[in-house]
Amino acid sequence: MMRLAKSIRWFSLFPYRAEGLRSFRFRPDRNSGIAAILQRRLGKHHDHLVNDFRHFGCAISPTTAAMSETVGTSQDPRVLSIQSHVVHGFVGNKCSVFVLQRLGLDVDPINTVHLSNHKRYPVCKGGVLQGNEIEELFSGLEANGLLDYSHVLTGYVGSPSVLVAIAKIVEKMKKSNPGLTFVCDPVLGDDGRLYVPEELAAIYKDSIVGLSDVLTPNQTELELLTEEKIKTQEDVLRVCENLHARGPHTIVVTSVNLGAADPDAPITVIASTKRPQAAGHPSRMKFQIQKIPGYFGGTGDVFTSLLLARLSKAPQKLDEVVGKTLGTLSGVLKATCGSDGKGPFSNATDARSCNERELRLVQCQDLLVDPIKTVEAIPLD
Repeated sequence: MMRLAKSIRWFSLFPYRAEGLRSFRFRPDRNSGIAAILQRRLGKHHDHLVNDFRHFGCAISPTTAAMSETVGTSQDPRVLSIQSHVVHGFVGNKCSVFVLQRLGLDVDPINTVHLSNHKRYPVCKGGVLQGNEIEELFSGLEANGLLDYSHVLTGYVGSPSVLVAIAKIVEKMKKSNPGLTFVCDPVLGDDGRLYVPEELAAIYKDSIVGLSDVLTPNQTELELLTEEKIKTQEDVLRVCENLHARGPHTIVVTSVNLGAADPDAPITVIASTKRPQAAGHPSRMKFQIQKIPGYFGGTGDVFTSLLLARLSKAPQKLDEVVGKTLGTLSGVLKATCGSDGKGPFSNATDARSCNERELRLVQCQDLLVDPIKTVEAIPLD
């Protein structure tokens, strides 16, 4: 009884009420953050608490006893996400941190900008970091030995100096950790137009593409990175082959328009990988999804974050990973539009319209983990 009382006293430091013990299913593989807290706070009392959990009749996974050997090691996916941040809404790191954590990955954000909201609103306030400031933040992590990341994720970068700093950071990290996976969404433009400084395209081509492992351009960005015009599906596959030779083993072209005159034609997504795939799973494939009219900020950030999380668990099943990711994103967009499907389809930039089109990520968090539908892959091998 004395040992039990001691364990319950330690348990009071942990953010669950004792009366909820019976319904608490403790799974280190799904609750790595919880496991880490327990390990830090309980120390030598951890084994006693595990036994006391069993005494209360709690469901504890067989791997719990080995928790101290597995939690907090470099084998657990840890992401350094270098992106923009907004106070209100969901774009950049505001999307990625929530999505990655909801799927069980530990993530540390470096915010390249700190804005009140995204820039489609009529008013946007805040500040932008420069490349030297990003490098200074990174140096603090490095000085404290906190660089045991498995992944680096980047999205929108509006400043050439920041993109140069990212290239230096990733190159340095890969020298000390060759197994690091760099997932890059090369945000440059869409529908044939740039919406970042032209200088960024050259930095992506010369420095970032060669460092990246997973690349998620749209058609416009693919053309800018390769300086080739894409008109057919064969063009996409050929250009992807050229990019594979320069660095990334996996490329997902997130939207392809091959000249279809119908504005309601589905969006085509084409994926290609050089990583060995499981039997029966193609290495080149395409997907088609229904287009939802209107501008929705953060969709690319959600897509890339979901892709990273799922690839970290199933790298040999790219078709299933992309299919689930597209199914999740489709569900989030439908929820954002409203159950009647007649939601905020316009591209209006008044504050009310922009706010109505903010992604309903919190309301759809279960879809992030388990989409209702997945999009079927069409093999291109």
